[in-house]
Amino acid sequence: MFMFAHTEYDLYRDGPIPGRVGPMPTYSPDEAACLKERKWWAFLLSSVFTFLAGIFIVLIYRFFAFIFSGVLFNSSSISSGQQSNEQQPGNKQSQQNTIGTGKPINLLECDLKDLKSHSITDTQPIVPQELGWMTEAKDWAGELISGQTTTGRILVVLVFLLSIASLVIYFLDASNDSVEKCQKWNENTTQQVDLALNIFFMVYFFIRFIAASDKLWFMLELYSFVDYFTIPPSFVSIYVDRTWIGLRFLRALRLISFPDILQYLNVLKTSSSIRLAQLVSIVVSVWLTAAGLIHLLENSGDPLNFDNGHFISYWECVYFLIVTMSTVGYGDIHCTTTLGRTFIVLFILVGLAVFASLVPEITELVGHPSKYAGNYQKNPAKKHIVVCGHITYESVSHFLKDFLHEDREDVDVEVVFLHRKPPDLELEGLIKRHFTTVAFFQGSVMNPIDLNRVKVHEADACLVLANKYCQDPDAEDAANIMRVISIKNYSDDIRVIIQLMQYHNKAYLLNIPSWNWKRGDDVICVSELKLGFIAQSCLAAGFSTMMANLFAMRSFKTSPDTPQWQNDYLCGTGMEMYTENLSSAFIGMTFAQATELCFVKLKLLLLAIEVTNEEGNTQIVINPKGTIRIQANTQGFFVAQSADEVKRAFWFCKNCHEDKLIRKCKCKNLHLLPNITGPGVGKRVNREAKHLSSIGQAGKHPSTIRFSNQSEKTGSGSTSNPGSSGAKIATSVSVPGTASATAHSSQPSFAPQMHLAYEVKKLMPAAARNAEGNSSVTVAPSAGFIDSKDFDFEKTEMKYDSTGMFHWCPARAIEDCILDRNQAAMTVLNGHVVVCLFADPDSPLIGLRNLVMPLRASNFHYHELKHVVIVGNVEYLRREWKMLQNLPKISVLNGSPLSRADLRAVNINLCDMCVILSAKIPSSDDPTLADKEAILASLNIKAMTFDDTIGVITNNVAAVPGSVPGSSPPPLVIQRRGSVYGSNVPLITELVNDTNVQFLDQDDDDDPDTEIYLTQPFACGTAFAVSVLDSLMSTTYFNANALTLIRSLITGGATPELELILAEGAGLRGGYSTLDTLKNRDRCRVGQISLYDGPLVKFGDGGKYGDLFVWALRQYGMLCIGIYRFRDTAASIEVSNKRYVITNPPNDLILIPSDMIFVLLQFDPGLEYYKDRGQSNRLTNRQLSSTNVSSNQISIGTNGQTNASGGNTAGQLLMSNSPMATGPISTSSQPPS
Repeated sequence: MFMFAHTEYDLYRDGPIPGRVGPMPTYSPDEAACLKERKWWAFLLSSVFTFLAGIFIVLIYRFFAFIFSGVLFNSSSISSGQQSNEQQPGNKQSQQNTIGTGKPINLLECDLKDLKSHSITDTQPIVPQELGWMTEAKDWAGELISGQTTTGRILVVLVFLLSIASLVIYFLDASNDSVEKCQKWNENTTQQVDLALNIFFMVYFFIRFIAASDKLWFMLELYSFVDYFTIPPSFVSIYVDRTWIGLRFLRALRLISFPDILQYLNVLKTSSSIRLAQLVSIVVSVWLTAAGLIHLLENSGDPLNFDNGHFISYWECVYFLIVTMSTVGYGDIHCTTTLGRTFIVLFILVGLAVFASLVPEITELVGHPSKYAGNYQKNPAKKHIVVCGHITYESVSHFLKDFLHEDREDVDVEVVFLHRKPPDLELEGLIKRHFTTVAFFQGSVMNPIDLNRVKVHEADACLVLANKYCQDPDAEDAANIMRVISIKNYSDDIRVIIQLMQYHNKAYLLNIPSWNWKRGDDVICVSELKLGFIAQSCLAAGFSTMMANLFAMRSFKTSPDTPQWQNDYLCGTGMEMYTENLSSAFIGMTFAQATELCFVKLKLLLLAIEVTNEEGNTQIVINPKGTIRIQANTQGFFVAQSADEVKRAFWFCKNCHEDKLIRKCKCKNLHLLPNITGPGVGKRVNREAKHLSSIGQAGKHPSTIRFSNQSEKTGSGSTSNPGSSGAKIATSVSVPGTASATAHSSQPSFAPQMHLAYEVKKLMPAAARNAEGNSSVTVAPSAGFIDSKDFDFEKTEMKYDSTGMFHWCPARAIEDCILDRNQAAMTVLNGHVVVCLFADPDSPLIGLRNLVMPLRASNFHYHELKHVVIVGNVEYLRREWKMLQNLPKISVLNGSPLSRADLRAVNINLCDMCVILSAKIPSSDDPTLADKEAILASLNIKAMTFDDTIGVITNNVAAVPGSVPGSSPPPLVIQRRGSVYGSNVPLITELVNDTNVQFLDQDDDDDPDTEIYLTQPFACGTAFAVSVLDSLMSTTYFNANALTLIRSLITGGATPELELILAEGAGLRGGYSTLDTLKNRDRCRVGQISLYDGPLVKFGDGGKYGDLFVWALRQYGMLCIGIYRFRDTAASIEVSNKRYVITNPPNDLILIPSDMIFVLLQFDPGLEYYKDRGQSNRLTNRQLSSTNVSSNQISIGTNGQTNASGGNTAGQLLMSNSPMATGPISTSSQPPS
């Protein structure tokens, strides 16, 4: 900061001084005389004095403010003391916000010690009061300098531009003139312009000073120092008639605010561009500022004589710093003064660190821009969806494999992935393989700018994927719900499909104002669907595998080298669920007639149709009864190999396609084009053909006439076969007092409109009262199933929830349902469901309600409900119990699923299904160990052996109130033979990691890299993994109704109304039965019927599946959907008892007696709802008992006491809320093994 002590003329009068480089300045005699007396110190001291004066003024102000505030407070305290003596107790309310004087509290005028001496209420906070004009001035100045208002943005931009103009003036002066120059101010144009600019900067300085909350810290800010050393020297130059270039280079520091200016102007929008602007502005401002200081020091020379000045231009200094910072150092320019060398040493220590860290980042941003940071260019001819959430190679590969499957119609949809992190190498390779339909962009869903980059507002839908292997499911759900909130906030009409882990988190989505399931918004709850699939497998073993294969897009290739069972299974995995509008040829048909036509002629399986109820709302009905007729534009849900096959139902015309290949014909279709209900059916819009309903008279359809004739038959004909099979069933039941069961075998043949159920119909007390002795079983009247008196009885107690969809009971404490090992051993458990649950007391809740509720659906009668016994940690179950306390027939054994003693106590060998679940958090160290408990439990059960046990259940029918006096009905004893080996116990194990499925079966030869649906445990229905639910995202997108159908099948009938009730968090609410709620019971359910015995026995030996399908549909309204067949049907040395699933078998498939048939059964109203329960013939669930019992024989003994072998005594039958005397008998539906 030291300048020349001698004039340039004196320095050079004797010749050039060694060491100087560059052109030497020449001065006139007048200039040399002027420069004899240097005035650089005047310019420098003006800046220093300005800074010190500002600091002094601020400190003096604070000092006097502190002194005067104390004096004012002391005077106010004296007056407050005098007034406090005059205050009355009734005036306390008026003094709540005052101190003595009644004035507002002022912290500037009070002291803490004095405050404590006064009574101040806590209702009013103590706030400092400022003068009104100061507050207004501060607010005005704050708004003016901020970028929040238009005026503020204009002022900030103007300050920056004028700072650059001042810097340009410095560049001109530093390039043309020496450090100090004698020139009158009125003749120096650049100085005049610079003074005008500095006057503006001075005004802006005072505005910033007024707006500052802390004036002292404001005086020490960077931009304040820039003003100290640039504004005062410009005024000094007027007085001394000379200029000093000084520290005006500090204006270059204003470049640091350049990124802020660009953001105010909305030029910078992305994070990378903002970061790049920040880095460049910092490097350039530091670079120019340091060059200015080098220029000043080198041209001035060293103190005190200043005789070694180094003439160097400003731009040479800039070049010198570039060479120095690049560590090259050519040596052509270097510092010669001591001050210059000292500064460059210090600058290298600091500057090199700055440049070494910032320049590479700048190079990366400029030279290697992120390929995923652009904007999505939408193709007007294509739709696109945005996928976000948990984006990894695994999740993306599973999603794309199903979304872009070849079996779908031409998928003209582009998939755009949005994720915070760039893709790894695997994911990048996957994206490149699908580059024509897939794009990846780096960004956050929470940022509206990134949502705009991927054109969310123009997207057809937005899909949010969840991490199914996360350690904290609630945190994962919260993150995904926040993503939905951000998406809906950006575009409230966008369709959103989200995956959630926990069922209870679905309630939070209802809080989003724009969430609307009617617009297609949907949630796929992993725990709900997973446990629902497992629950249906408890009712029909293997059903989870069948459904998982139906909604997933899979291709199959049979091979002669592959075992026959694998070929049959793979043929079923190729089946998928599709929707299509039915042609006008189906108008007027019942569902059964349409299903037969589709199956026989079109080779399609029709599962359900979409109908409009009385309120005008559409709903999906699965296998409805004959009261529903198909209307125009009815949408059907089909099972087929591809979408092309399903088109047959749309093109079918009776006139043209009676015996020809079904394709588009020339007839006009009365129903025109199908209704477009969502993206799933949008693909059919462009079909030009319009089908005619020249066949619209459904009554003239041959199949319809045939059905009508059959419905009019009452005795013989096609019903003779069921009669014979019924006789065969009855032979397994011997009734004391009769020579044989000939009374049953001689019954009239069954009514054709009889209802069928897949469970054993247990003997009801009502049946015992109305049926005298061994009277025949009853048939339901065809008209409604509730009469007035029975309806009044229904109102006396609440047996169902408020929607009528599920059985309900009053809340019970968990202590009332806990069994110890001895109690469980003394309880006769048979035909029940054992849930082996691994959980710690603090494990995340998995929502066991979703497992139990499908087993408590109201389309089961109460005595048909399977008892559920949960074996696990009781402390964890206490947390789950709030959602289970209103569901009947649940018991808890506080034990370990790995304890064989606990498993024997709950009669696991007599159960209908054993479910193995885990609620423990998977370890992040080794994900493959997440299933260790489930695998160990499964292997432990399979290794167990049992005695040849027969479970004994005794019910004294004579003790039933209302029994006929003197009839002395004998006691009923039902015996069910249990499994001798643990390998025969029906199991289903939930797996977290797909690859662990190889450890469940030791006798299979599955490759560890095999997809889970191709493995033997999955094909047999003994394993279920959450990964199979990935396909539901794309299935739901293409067909919004598909998820509704799947949810109806597996949850037992969950409705949006029930979801709202459960979202309240209070669990199921009971309700009195009404006609409307009882009608909700009349819905379809899933079941299995054996061909070993029963009404379908005639097809078990060499019959064809097509004949069985048609006969069961005509006679009983049963819709057959698949077969559960033994893996090894031929005699061999190593015969396995494992079964596998065949979905929608071909018509010509030969049946064998051991087959179990998957069926969709219509609701059976039941015996308990009728007055005349013994008046007509009916094929009831009791007669169907032999269809599922097989080797589990049912017999009625003559004595009332029977002991069970294997150490089990004839204990009580465990039925929730049902006393032994009146409780129904629970028998097994276990298939033969």
